[in-house]
Amino acid sequence: MPIYRDKARGCFVFEFDRRINGQRIRARKFLPKTWNRTKADAYDRQESDRLYSLGTGVERPEHSIEDAVKVYLKHRVPELKSGGNIENELAIMFWAYRGKPLTSLPDVCKEYSAKAAKENGDPISPATLRNRIRYLTAACRYGWKFHGMGKHDPAERVISPVVRNERQHSIDRREMVLLCRATHHRETRAAIRIAFYSGMRMSEIIRAERVDGMFVLSDTKNGKPRHIPIHPSLMIAARMPLPDQSTISRHFRNARKAVNMEWLHFHDLRHSAASAMINQGVDLYTVGAVLGHRSAVSTQRYAHLATESLRDAIAKIGQKVPQQNKKRVA
Repeated sequence: MPIYRDKARGCFVFEFDRRINGQRIRARKFLPKTWNRTKADAYDRQESDRLYSLGTGVERPEHSIEDAVKVYLKHRVPELKSGGNIENELAIMFWAYRGKPLTSLPDVCKEYSAKAAKENGDPISPATLRNRIRYLTAACRYGWKFHGMGKHDPAERVISPVVRNERQHSIDRREMVLLCRATHHRETRAAIRIAFYSGMRMSEIIRAERVDGMFVLSDTKNGKPRHIPIHPSLMIAARMPLPDQSTISRHFRNARKAVNMEWLHFHDLRHSAASAMINQGVDLYTVGAVLGHRSAVSTQRYAHLATESLRDAIAKIGQKVPQQNKKRVA
């Protein structure tokens, strides 16, 4: 075997010793001690291909994007929380990368960005486009890094679409109350109030446990547990059993239509909670913690609200304070 472990040195060793076209080619290299068997095997395949090519003057058959996607779906995707969704998204993109070599990944992504559309012909959202390209580049990088596919990072020249979502629709408390009054479905009213006063997603609202005055989410989108204090206005709504998402969504759509807010999505209630906190002077870090953002980048979409609050604060500098008549103490 060209790869073996040197116990004395505590690392894997790569060895190549073959006679090709009458010429003996030998190579030996001690691999980094931090490398595991998977990385060592990937290096073995890549370096053996290179040395074989030097000896024969013929390149081995180039790997395709399909090859990388197959190993990614088989070995990596089952370990991911959103594995099922990733598999579906890569299947939707199949027409774009079918039969294409791994080295053409940048061109494939560029072409997909230009031609991708929904089944009805409408363009897909920038966020969806970005996510699909990220899934495809992740698959190709996995094949390159762990299965020796290609000589260089195939995704190094891929340009991901820019998603500008700094501004979101939001409503205030008065509008939230109008929305609640527009539906006779008590469970939907409760879900609307919980979303507005907690910033949780609909799926989180339904599955959250109520423990000691907290909404407890043990399994979240970012993989970390989350605890959200129950707002005093939710003491009754928080105890109400809730139906499935489709039922809440149906009654929510009817309610928003009744108050002429058809532009509003249930997820906008989450943005409304963030906006309300920032307008009350809560810092972005704390807002991100309440919403369960893994990184500060996700919270930056609300930065413009924080800036407006700062502008209002600056405007108060130097304002005259109304004089009050002081009573002389006898």
